[in-house]
Amino acid sequence: MTRALTKPTAVLRDGKSLVAAGLIDQGARAEADAVARRYAVAVTPAVQALIDPTDPADPIARQFLPSSAELKNQPDEDADPIGDDAFSPVKGIVHRYPDRVLLKLVHTCPVYCRYCFRRERVGQGEAPLSTPEVQRALDYVRARPDIWEVILTGGDPFVLSSRRLRDTITALDRIDHLGVVRIHTRVPIADPDHIDDDLVAALSADKAVYVVIHCNHARELSTPAVAAIRRIVDAGIPVLAQSVLLKGVNDDAASLEALFRALVRARVKPYYLHHPDRAPGTTHFRPSLATGRTIVDGLQGRLSGLCQPTYVLDIPGGHGKVPVAIERAAETGDGAYVLRDRNGHLHDYRDNVDNVDNVDNGS
Repeated sequence: MTRALTKPTAVLRDGKSLVAAGLIDQGARAEADAVARRYAVAVTPAVQALIDPTDPADPIARQFLPSSAELKNQPDEDADPIGDDAFSPVKGIVHRYPDRVLLKLVHTCPVYCRYCFRRERVGQGEAPLSTPEVQRALDYVRARPDIWEVILTGGDPFVLSSRRLRDTITALDRIDHLGVVRIHTRVPIADPDHIDDDLVAALSADKAVYVVIHCNHARELSTPAVAAIRRIVDAGIPVLAQSVLLKGVNDDAASLEALFRALVRARVKPYYLHHPDRAPGTTHFRPSLATGRTIVDGLQGRLSGLCQPTYVLDIPGGHGKVPVAIERAAETGDGAYVLRDRNGHLHDYRDNVDNVDNVDNGS
């Protein structure tokens, strides 16, 4: 059945609104409502405009429209798949690595990705950090000189008012031992008009500020999204991108190649490609690690280094991210290696630098 797509005018949050917008059939309404009772649903006008409702395999729809598969949990899935709670010494802070912390100011997003690893918390009505809670989180950072980087995440920090965002960044800017403030956001894709002059001005700081956008498919880089990114970059703020390898969205080399090239054209450096976390109800999004490694390996040689992110997996339980791409150098002992080039050919290499001091250079 072909559905008539209405002009995007409002955020869609349940089966009724998705049917009215022409994104799902009436027969799928009960399924969408069942998911919406369990997990947050939100489709912004900008995202709605990207969806082709006539394509049952549309990669944008798959990321944002609810599916009954989300209600099927597997034994290996976990409500806190990367162990945030175990590393949260103060409300709002996650301190997993020695030199950096997450600061989760808010638990709402402009859209809710159906594979989100924080889906048990975001969009569930939890209030943003109060002013005293923010102060306690900042005090935690101030008291620990080993913390060099603070990552604003959530939820999406860009849903905050420009004033509150500016106040937080200003407070972080005054902590002497910090070097970087990083902000993770979906807003330039999901609500590009929100990236206005006031928000960009709120990011101003003497310290280095980086914005990391979440983008999984080349079609997400619409003309308004690219314009929003340009406003950030033109203010002197570097923009990086995190993507997730998702079955039915980008799990082939051609899709990833198009995505990473589109990002670089938009002046965004691909940063991480995440293997999906084991969040509840997300098995249908996860390719096997072996499949992911093969796909990513196929990008070697067909994309420049500028377009290559690091393929990583967050070890369940809070043990951190590790690179998981196929190795191209195998050590065979005594400084000898076998290297595999982009065509699969093997080459011997011997590392002789340890013997340099023993060479008679004639002096």
